[in-house]
Amino acid sequence: MSTDTTASVSTHILDTSIGRPAKGVAITLAARSGSDAEWVTLGGSATDADGRCKDLPALPEETTHVRLDFETETYFAKKQAEAQQDAPRVRDSGAFFPEVAITFAVKPGEHYHVPLLLNPFGYSVYRGS
Repeated sequence: MSTDTTASVSTHILDTSIGRPAKGVAITLAARSGSDAEWVTLGGSATDADGRCKDLPALPEETTHVRLDFETETYFAKKQAEAQQDAPRVRDSGAFFPEVAITFAVKPGEHYHVPLLLNPFGYSVYRGS
């Protein structure tokens, strides 16, 4: 939850290759207070069955930049292993992007919902509501 002196962040992931939420993707949240400041890892979580990550840590006061790191390689490896069980001749597509790092600027008092639209060979993000 954002306050007058802090911003807040939420995210979710949709796997566009199957049209479903991406469950079990590890996400790390980092923040910094200025372009020249060091990144501080605040913690992380993983997406639930709805592809949402509801328990990201709160941002400290003075945060100006946020980075969300999505661990996509493990997600796609698991998905590929499940596909191999159903159809052993399925070609291994793997993950072209083993991780996705999204960095964005924030202002106090604002909430930032940043969805990730993901597939094995591309991704897109936007500021949601």
